[in-house]
Amino acid sequence: MSLEALILVIIAAFAHAAWNIIAHGSSRSGPPFLVWGAIASTLIWLPVVPLTGGLGPGGWRGVLLGAGVSAVLHVGYMVLLQRGYALGDLSTVYATARGTGPILTVIIAIVLLGERPSPLALVGVAVVIAGVVAMGVIGRRYGAGPTAMSQPAGGKSKAPGADPTQHIKRKRRIDPAILFGLATGVSIAIYTIWDTHALREWQVSPVALMVGCGLFEVPMLAVLAWRRRDELLPTLREQWGRLLIFGVLSPLSYILVLVAVTIAPVSLVAPVREMSVVLVSLFGAFALGEQRPVQRVIASIAVVGGVVLLSV
Repeated sequence: MSLEALILVIIAAFAHAAWNIIAHGSSRSGPPFLVWGAIASTLIWLPVVPLTGGLGPGGWRGVLLGAGVSAVLHVGYMVLLQRGYALGDLSTVYATARGTGPILTVIIAIVLLGERPSPLALVGVAVVIAGVVAMGVIGRRYGAGPTAMSQPAGGKSKAPGADPTQHIKRKRRIDPAILFGLATGVSIAIYTIWDTHALREWQVSPVALMVGCGLFEVPMLAVLAWRRRDELLPTLREQWGRLLIFGVLSPLSYILVLVAVTIAPVSLVAPVREMSVVLVSLFGAFALGEQRPVQRVIASIAVVGGVVLLSV
């Protein structure tokens, strides 16, 4: 991977980590926050389009088709991500999603886009993914959420004839946050490949693609938020600061990645952008008091080591 592409993706990782920390803090707001976030992103970045190549050689056709499909995929991604954040730890959901995404992206890029990373690059990809997945495993919670049962005092079930091992079986169920993280990872892989295709096939400008995506997202998210329409104005009043930061950083993090995939293989860019997992997991451990900080640091070192291999 070129130094230019690597720098772009590392900056994108910092921006992505920052807006996900903000999104986690607003996860209970759900669709109302997402609606305002899409509006803020569109309004903030729309004036930048003429300064960054306009629509690109693909013109309106490329932008409308690329952004239209991308918006549907991104809305699915955001809904799954926020639901996961509402159910589990920040680092658990984030690391699981970001670990699943690049695995699928690399496979699809090799099979469908014909990319052929070098053997050393593939080793780096494997190390990055292993470190990211380790973050998810370290952060997982057993018995979390409403599916977990606690044993009554005295070790006896209050229900006559109840299976005394039932509470143990229930506690061993998979944390729903991990399930939503995996589903989010699948959506990440799909929209990453689609957006890469739009940029390469129709030569759409990355900024124009993101602005077009935001325009299509607003009505779809508004439909999702309709049942909670009474929360729209309170969300805007109470979280306008978060929304402004979100509106800047969320598109920025992905625009930088889109620029990077125009000069480097997506099979390499996708894993490197997951350096953001290191930042989010360390924030979760040291700022939010989430569990196992030492193990998180070790997994973080593995991710960094994999990135180094990719940059050789």
